[in-house]
Amino acid sequence: MVLAGKLITELGIKTPAEKFFKLFSTELHEVQHACERVHHTKLHHGEDWHDTDSVKHWTYVIDGEVHTCNESVEEIDEQNKKITYKLFGGDIENYKVFKLILEVTDKDNHAVVKWTIEYEKINEDVDTPNGWMDYLSKSTRDIDGHLLKGEKVAL
Repeated sequence: MVLAGKLITELGIKTPAEKFFKLFSTELHEVQHACERVHHTKLHHGEDWHDTDSVKHWTYVIDGEVHTCNESVEEIDEQNKKITYKLFGGDIENYKVFKLILEVTDKDNHAVVKWTIEYEKINEDVDTPNGWMDYLSKSTRDIDGHLLKGEKVAL
């Protein structure tokens, strides 16, 4: 059985790519207000939410169950609107490696969000994190809707 893998999903959104990316690159603490699947998040270690030395603690729902983990930003590529997060601890303890990679691009008349999960399980008995793909898809839709509502109010 394969212990390492990669899962990818791409979703079209109505929010401009720059605005969607900005939420994750400079306003990450606001995600819990834009997505019902994120119950709570707090800065666990460090002074800045977006510093690579900071650690955030997340409480979220996947497949109807509450989960927790810690997260740190591994890399932010502003030019290509790409962020790599490293997840660990909590319910991620069954993985040696668990990375979420967010890429947001403009394509024709809309934007596209691409989520990639890179993982390595600690053993064959650990499930592939398929529930995460549904979580990320639904969360992206929630956040897109939230950002669009905010955009309409501002007009």
